[in-house]
Amino acid sequence: VQLQASGGGLVQAGGSLRLSCAASGRTFGSYALGWFRQAPGKEREFVAAITQSGCYTYYADSVKGRFTISRDSARSTLYLQMNSLKPEDTAVYYCAARNSGYYYYTRVNDYDSWGQGTQVTVSS
Repeated sequence: VQLQASGGGLVQAGGSLRLSCAASGRTFGSYALGWFRQAPGKEREFVAAITQSGCYTYYADSVKGRFTISRDSARSTLYLQMNSLKPEDTAVYYCAARNSGYYYYTRVNDYDSWGQGTQVTVSS
């Protein structure tokens, strides 16, 4: 599967953004999906994940209650709604797909395919 992330930008602290990740191919529904982020000088870290079915989600503690991951199989698109943004949320955000398994996955090595990343910058 090929992934194309979009929706990043510059926003003030307390603001909101919605990231999208469009997937190619006919088997979008068979993939477990996730969002990760990477700030300058830091390792890529887990943000949120969603199961194949879309019924279960999981979040990093740092974003729980502020971010919401969702998927639209009809549009083959993954979303990340980000509210109450903080300067520490500044990073390049990546979407990822895993072509097996019925759970959610939180490790970088769990995923087979990655989008190109979209920059999110939160000013204080």
